[in-house]
Amino acid sequence: MGHRVVVLSGRIASGKSTLAQGLQLAAHAELFRTQDLLRESLGADASREAMQREGARLDAESDGQWVAARLASRLDAAADGLFVVDAVRQPSQVEAVRSRFGGAVTHVHLLAPLSELEGRFALRPAHAGEATCYGAAAADPIEAKVDSLADVADIVIDTARSTDQDVLTRTLARLDLHARVQALVDVLVGGELGSEGKGHISAHLAPEYDLLVRGGGPNAGHTVMSGGDRATFHHIPSGARANPEAHLLLGPGAVVRVPALLAEIERFGIDASRLSIDPQVMTIDDDDIEAETLGLRARIGSTAQGVGYATARRVRRDESVLLASSYLSLAPFIRPARDILGAAFRQGRRILLEGTQGSGLSLFHGPYPYVTSRDTTAAGCIAEAGIAPSRVRRIIMVCRTYPIRVAGASGPMSREITWTTVSDRSGIPLAELEAAEKTSTTKRDRRVGEFDWAMFQRSVELNGPTDIALTFADYLSIANRDARRFEQLTDETLGLVEELEVVARAPVSLISTRFEEFRSIIDRRRW
Repeated sequence: MGHRVVVLSGRIASGKSTLAQGLQLAAHAELFRTQDLLRESLGADASREAMQREGARLDAESDGQWVAARLASRLDAAADGLFVVDAVRQPSQVEAVRSRFGGAVTHVHLLAPLSELEGRFALRPAHAGEATCYGAAAADPIEAKVDSLADVADIVIDTARSTDQDVLTRTLARLDLHARVQALVDVLVGGELGSEGKGHISAHLAPEYDLLVRGGGPNAGHTVMSGGDRATFHHIPSGARANPEAHLLLGPGAVVRVPALLAEIERFGIDASRLSIDPQVMTIDDDDIEAETLGLRARIGSTAQGVGYATARRVRRDESVLLASSYLSLAPFIRPARDILGAAFRQGRRILLEGTQGSGLSLFHGPYPYVTSRDTTAAGCIAEAGIAPSRVRRIIMVCRTYPIRVAGASGPMSREITWTTVSDRSGIPLAELEAAEKTSTTKRDRRVGEFDWAMFQRSVELNGPTDIALTFADYLSIANRDARRFEQLTDETLGLVEELEVVARAPVSLISTRFEEFRSIIDRRRW
């Protein structure tokens, strides 16, 4: 990248410092404040008038070279990056910086009508020794001519007609620092009725990413083997332990139960600097849980975690709605998802977006009313997270060899079978299957069915996967637990993989052979 320099100019109260701080936050720029240089010689308590006089003296002595010289000394000792000079007042200062740094310099001049500048100045807190009115502060002869720098600037912005965010947006665009549309996001979704083993796949992939994103709500629990223990993630991305360096994000479409979220944060030792929660995340209250327990659990097999009723309140715009930003306990984690994602895109970071539940449970595409309260397809997940479709690189659709639903009146299955049948076919003891096949969130028994090819095809149509992840290969045969390479899988399993690839027109890139932490996934990816 090399060094890049943004030079700011403009009259007092035109918005220079606000823009400089915005560039510092949005583009990780380093600030180079000329007033700091002047205070080094005048003292920390130097008045504006004294600094104006000292600046004029230095300009006269060096023909405006003093700013460029001090900036060059700073950059010689600094790593490559963006530096913001706040601010210059003379054409000679701009010319000197351009002479030193050439095409790496962008000059931004800010202006506003006098009445606007006077109004802003009047709102500033008073400081001892400072002028109390704008006219006195701006009376310096050099200050009076600052707007002539608009003639030599690369971009001129009237800050009276643009918000602070508008000014920052326009400046970033001129600097070509808006995130380019690169395909940096991989989306992982369920292709069946949930509980496909997405957590296991997410944890396997997580070390390859810089940012792990999750949506949905606590009605989905993703279970991961970590350190020999089973860890279930209801809110936090499932790869949090597998990649302790990755930043974690809950997007604006997520729904959370605040006490449970805080307990999960504590249980997994997630620091506030590592986890970001969008301020618009919806929260669940006790009434939501009670309503679902009474109204939905028996009728459609709901997990009764309150997600659906909380979502309904949000859609109705009820006065009772509390978003994540309303909770003081979440304040250290609150950061807009767009800021986190924008920074990741600008820096070329890789992102894994982890969907929850399965496409067959989509509110819009599943067998209503036996559905969940959101769209669980890849398109729904990226919309909830605030990610543009053009940013998506891969879509990994996870399917298990035998799809499941929660026991009871939870909805249709095309060809329901028993766990005894799966045990007889696979060689896995029935007791082991029955112990393992409990729902992650409510610990209820699960129903099981034959692989549903029609549902698989429909999920392919809805999600457009670039890759298929096949899980529970050991349910086809316990012998698959010993497989470490693709060719070591049973003939039945190889045949299933071949047919899945024909139907999906996408490779089966990941195959889970057992639920263990190491070497339990055959990774056939070429990306």
